[in-house]
Amino acid sequence: MSDRSFKPIRSLTGRVRRPVAQHPVVTGSAHAVEHAGDRVSVVDSAIYVDGDRIDSPTSLADTYRSLRRHDDAVAWIGLYRPDDHELGSLAAEFDLHELAVEDAIKAHQRPKLERYGDTLFLVLRAAHYDDAHEEVHFGEVHVFVGADFVITVRHSESPDLSAVRRRLESNPDLLALGPEAIVYAILDRVVDGYRPVVAGLANDIDEIETEVFGSDPRVSRRIYELSREVIEFQRATQPLASVLEHLTAGFEKYGTGEELQRYLRDVDDHLTAVIEQVDGFRELLRDILTVNATLVAQRQNEEMRALSKVSIDQNEDVKRISAWAAILFAPTLIGTVYGMNFDDMPELHWSIGYPFALVLMVLVSVTLWGVFKVRRWI
Repeated sequence: MSDRSFKPIRSLTGRVRRPVAQHPVVTGSAHAVEHAGDRVSVVDSAIYVDGDRIDSPTSLADTYRSLRRHDDAVAWIGLYRPDDHELGSLAAEFDLHELAVEDAIKAHQRPKLERYGDTLFLVLRAAHYDDAHEEVHFGEVHVFVGADFVITVRHSESPDLSAVRRRLESNPDLLALGPEAIVYAILDRVVDGYRPVVAGLANDIDEIETEVFGSDPRVSRRIYELSREVIEFQRATQPLASVLEHLTAGFEKYGTGEELQRYLRDVDDHLTAVIEQVDGFRELLRDILTVNATLVAQRQNEEMRALSKVSIDQNEDVKRISAWAAILFAPTLIGTVYGMNFDDMPELHWSIGYPFALVLMVLVSVTLWGVFKVRRWI
């Protein structure tokens, strides 16, 4: 048990600071804790007092000991894809709820804010726009917040929390506000990271509009893929508004400082603007998809009309050919019959047989020509 003294400080977490040693810590597990701290998943660990970094422990066990030694200290432990053993060590030391720890291990959660006793658990989804491939990549960070500690668990490269740490350490007055300041800075980083994504999506939509009216055959697939990215982006941003709403609702209850309230409201304003733009993107893409479907239908109708015209022209040609074939077939048939070399054949020795055959050929041909002419086959 530690004899570290402490002052009762109520914060946004609603927790009154108490000695961490009151949490169930098994002294016989020190070796295991040291082993966990040696893993590369512990990106950075620091102890802050009044906004100044006073210690940089190299293991989780050292962090626990340093936090107990210093009064009014705040520990910020940054992890990258930790294993069950490391999170189990942190859960034992800081009394983290098993459900929150399970979420942090499995990841793939929507943005949310949950309170487990004296600890807040936040899930945030960061976004990054890849200019080279014109794609949006999403990251996830889990944040455990207590009166004297902040634990961040990342499952992707984004967001870059090292930049957040440098920013806070360069502004001790802000960092001195406690764990809430760290939460604000992380939220601010995540929301600010949405702006390049919004700009990238807006540029993609402009390109798609050009491609739609340019009859690009690949545009339908791109509209679908971009719509999926916008929907995924909505899933990352819209629930975060509820997170900020719950944090704002706790300002008065937990005595959050006025300065920090202004910072969080600023983050909320930026997030609202992003959500409105993303909602607009989704509606615009829906309209573009409708327009594209209309244009595709028009092009298909034009192609069908062209094919129909070709078919009609071909039918007219077939009619003409058939008509002239019939006209020429009639005299050929008559000539063939009377050209047979048979002795016993009617009219074979008829004196007017030859002129009669010629007249008959002409008469049949003229009659057929007249019939086809009336029917407009020729």
